[in-house]
Amino acid sequence: MGNQLRSVAFVTVAHHPADPELALAAVHGEALLTHTVRGLLGTPEIDLVAVAAPERCAQLFSEVLPRTERCEVIAADSLRAAFAIVEPRLSAHSAVLVHDALRAFTPRRTFRAVLNAIGHGAEVVVPVLPMSDTVKTVDAAGAVTATVDRDELRSAHTPIGFTFPAFRSTLAGSADPGLATAAGATTIPGDPDAMRVASAFELALAEALVAGGDREDPL
Repeated sequence: MGNQLRSVAFVTVAHHPADPELALAAVHGEALLTHTVRGLLGTPEIDLVAVAAPERCAQLFSEVLPRTERCEVIAADSLRAAFAIVEPRLSAHSAVLVHDALRAFTPRRTFRAVLNAIGHGAEVVVPVLPMSDTVKTVDAAGAVTATVDRDELRSAHTPIGFTFPAFRSTLAGSADPGLATAAGATTIPGDPDAMRVASAFELALAEALVAGGDREDPL
């Protein structure tokens, strides 16, 4: 790959203890992780897809991923450790994406939009969607105390985009930077297809999504 990657996408599965196993759950006969990485590889602007895998899962992950020099499985306990392996190939002008392995059907246009925002000067970029549910605050007893104005609320999803300096700075404060560290980020319109597939209902919904054949990009 050389020493100057324009962009790298880190795929992570460390948010919850069950995530590594869920990443191998089948949708339409293939692991969620396979779908996730295929979407990233189908985005030519991304030079490298680095899957940060817990040591115990690295071999299993490798078995379900395409064999290409643009995709690597890195056995690492944290995103910081995975980044340390890739960092020598990056430059101050590189873009870094961090993407949840369970958001397997994020459209490629979302990856491109995040990279485009980075290219136009944003340091950190997060895709968001307007809140559709009514949100309440409650007291210690569980009684409703107020209704939150949802006009200023958004649900966020990945990929989160960073400039190389911003990502390195974020890593200084967290081994696994994610949505919680995106304060002050630039937002772009997200996509409902980028849902996190982590329950039986969501797996069934993902099956229907793939079977429908009306996605932006064919699988």
